[in-house]
Amino acid sequence: MEKLFYSISEVAAMFGVNQSNLRFWEKEFKQLKPKRNPKGTRFYSPDDILIIKQIIYLVSVQKLTLDGAKRKLSQKKDVIAKQQEVVERLKLIRKELIGISNALLH
Repeated sequence: MEKLFYSISEVAAMFGVNQSNLRFWEKEFKQLKPKRNPKGTRFYSPDDILIIKQIIYLVSVQKLTLDGAKRKLSQKKDVIAKQQEVVERLKLIRKELIGISNALLH
């Protein structure tokens, strides 16, 4: 079952990034708006997590600068999600093919 909200430490661990990166991206990307309690603790929704996933995809896979990622994220959110999904599926297929190849060789 998917949680409604995740803490900043859970999200950082989920993506292997520093909590400071998440706080920085919150300032840089207007689409990223985690909820806060009265103490200021951040709580990330599944929508926030999707945006973080897209930011990581744009910066790490497509090698865009933060300014480039901001422009792309504000322009074509659906296109980015579809591209990211294709890349993830291809990675899974590659992993399966490597497993099949290894099984055939042994």
